[in-house]
Amino acid sequence: MNTTPTLLIVDDDARFRERLSAAISARGYDVRQAASSVEATAIVAEDPPEFVVLDLRVGESYGLDLIETLKAADPNTRIVVLTGFASIATAMDAVRRGATHYLTKPADADEILAAFDQGRPATTMAAATTMSLDRVEWEHINRVLVDCGGNVSEAARRLGLHRRTLQRKLAKHPRPEAT
Repeated sequence: MNTTPTLLIVDDDARFRERLSAAISARGYDVRQAASSVEATAIVAEDPPEFVVLDLRVGESYGLDLIETLKAADPNTRIVVLTGFASIATAMDAVRRGATHYLTKPADADEILAAFDQGRPATTMAAATTMSLDRVEWEHINRVLVDCGGNVSEAARRLGLHRRTLQRKLAKHPRPEAT
């Protein structure tokens, strides 16, 4: 019986995936890689891993949608979600769906492995402090904008705002990057 822990990296960035794979393999893990949700699903169906590093955006897919498949294959699978643009809304969604932890990129192998070792579901962003109203509004706008694929006109329609009003709000903050 193989006692080496298995870890799956699901990320569409090949360079990042390769470097992380090498670093985690050097720490004694049997690492598998997937560049898409379809590849990840096939790997999980064959042999569910004990640990998963999951990018928030995997190509055109929303990585968090994969959590249900991972947990159905093995409810004990520990999942760390990575993203290039963190938001409290997505961190809470990841944990609610079953992720163990949520980290922002760049995260190194040691940070990721430490996140798996934490005994309670948590996020690096989940502070006990209450967010300001401006921050809550920005998080909501960000989420709707990401859901609309960056289309400001569609996001304004969904938010019930005039397009120019939304553009002024967005000008105050940098726009999120899709990861």
